[in-house]
Amino acid sequence: MNREDVIRMAREAGFAHSWTEAAGEALERFAALVAAAEREACAELVEQGTGDWLLGKKIAKAIRARGKNEN
Repeated sequence: MNREDVIRMAREAGFAHSWTEAAGEALERFAALVAAAEREACAELVEQGTGDWLLGKKIAKAIRARGKNEN
């Protein structure tokens, strides 16, 4: 997710159409925190629910790595 994606989604959610640079940066950080929490929740579900411990760990690792690749 890049800055333009965050701004587009913010507008879709009803946020103001213009904001200061600081507010835009805060919104980007907020979006990153939300995405990280969602990735972690997904990774935990996969670890617990695949029925195959090793496969679950591999998939969860890949999900968590997505956040490292987006920075």
